[in-house]
Amino acid sequence: MFNGIKGVLYRELNVYRKRAGKQLLATSLSPLLFLIAFGWGFGDRVMAEGLPYITFLIPGLITMSSLNQSYGIAQEINITRFYFHLFDEYLIAPVTHIEIVLGEILYGMFKGLLSTLLIFIYATLFKVQLILSPLFFIAILIHTFLFASLGTTMAMVVRDHGSQATVNTFVITPMVFLCGTFFSVDKLPYLFKSIVYLLPLTYSTKVIRASLTGGTVNPLYLSLMIIFAGLFFFSAYLAVKKVEA
Repeated sequence: MFNGIKGVLYRELNVYRKRAGKQLLATSLSPLLFLIAFGWGFGDRVMAEGLPYITFLIPGLITMSSLNQSYGIAQEINITRFYFHLFDEYLIAPVTHIEIVLGEILYGMFKGLLSTLLIFIYATLFKVQLILSPLFFIAILIHTFLFASLGTTMAMVVRDHGSQATVNTFVITPMVFLCGTFFSVDKLPYLFKSIVYLLPLTYSTKVIRASLTGGTVNPLYLSLMIIFAGLFFFSAYLAVKKVEA
């Protein structure tokens, strides 16, 4: 089993290595702009949930950036699937559906964790003190697994780039901006608050922010992250299986 996973992951990492410079530059730019615009703009003068705003912002940027990178494998899979027929090769090779899914998810987690490391470098440059607890590492692994699984699912479900862009516009982008990344979800009107509590990023942001700033992590939120991760992994498996059918 592990040979199939390693084969899929090796292929993805080998392609990534050839364009790593451009990818890292693109990954690092957006969080830096947010830090400059909001972090320096508000600084320590504005408080959010009892924290200086820049300290509040950094965990939100971690969840946002790692989501974008982990879920972003959907577009890469979509391209290789339709233009290079890579999945046709996977499906005729002695590689199981689970191995394909896990290989792609591990690649998405790699990209998400790499973007997280970049945010930590920014936090050091901006002199933001964060607490690296074991719970944070558990949470970020679940978070990146969750959205890499969702990205794999969507790559299998959508049939063209237009549909992929629609999902990004109506699901991913609103989730990034409304699920506590830049401000507390408690500030939202009741209707919007009810909606964002149905979205997995809300729980990722709350758990990761609490684990990095010394807050109390709600076990229910962590449990919901695990449930979402399990559901999206299962959906990715079914989606890959359905492609062969």
